[in-house]
Amino acid sequence: MTDQAALNTSTVTNPPKARRSVGSLFSWAMFTFAVLYFALPLIGMFEFSLRKRRGTYSFDAYTTVLQDPQFQATFTYSVVMSLVTIALGLALVLPAAIWVRIRLPKMRPVIEFITLLPLVIPVIVIAFGYLRMFNTSSFLPMTGSASATNVLLAFGYATLALPYMYRAIDNGLRTLDVQTLTEAAQILGAGWFTIIFKIMLPNVFTALLSGAFLTFSIVLGEYVFAALLDRPAFGPYMIWTGGNRAYEPAALAVIAFTITWGCMGLIQLAGRLFPHTRAKR
Repeated sequence: MTDQAALNTSTVTNPPKARRSVGSLFSWAMFTFAVLYFALPLIGMFEFSLRKRRGTYSFDAYTTVLQDPQFQATFTYSVVMSLVTIALGLALVLPAAIWVRIRLPKMRPVIEFITLLPLVIPVIVIAFGYLRMFNTSSFLPMTGSASATNVLLAFGYATLALPYMYRAIDNGLRTLDVQTLTEAAQILGAGWFTIIFKIMLPNVFTALLSGAFLTFSIVLGEYVFAALLDRPAFGPYMIWTGGNRAYEPAALAVIAFTITWGCMGLIQLAGRLFPHTRAKR
């Protein structure tokens, strides 16, 4: 009886190799299917972008796009706006996230729900709300000049990136004892500026980079806000190119996809270069 019980226990705790091999084969099959599902359209789009010259493959579409002054202007504008949006998001989200963790811990579910609203409310609704509130006939006109409209666009981008920036920073703060660090810094005479930007910020640097790169990707491809505010951004340029040219839109899509994946790669690289800022379990 003892030998039979041991055999049954071994059978339960150590599944047969055949079953494990079938499970491994199924996992690899699903992984291969997922890779092909995402990779084949991208490969087809890249192959189509090389067909601008008849009878042979070439990078003529990419050359045309990269040499287009409008591409250079819109891409530069979106990069600058993304940097402004990242700085604005950092200035708004980091102090708020720290304050919620220290003073309002019971309000965290409410704050998290509010930060998710830009994912629930359609972008067109948010954009029209901004226009109604900040048009030239409102109490705070911000569409009467190019500079004021740029500021309004930066706030709009910051709203769209809020869920990603807040989640990234909040996840970074979860790895810290924010209350103890704050109290220790205040005992030593540090002010809130020192606490936020010299103590908390270096400890959530990798998390901040994740939110920053996601924000960059969002701003680079955003269309609705830029189109309604009539700003020379990269998103409207991509849509315009798609309606007026044949091969250049595919080249632009490949470029945008490469930039997005480059940002994701930089997030992983930052996590390896700054291991002290990652979560310690």
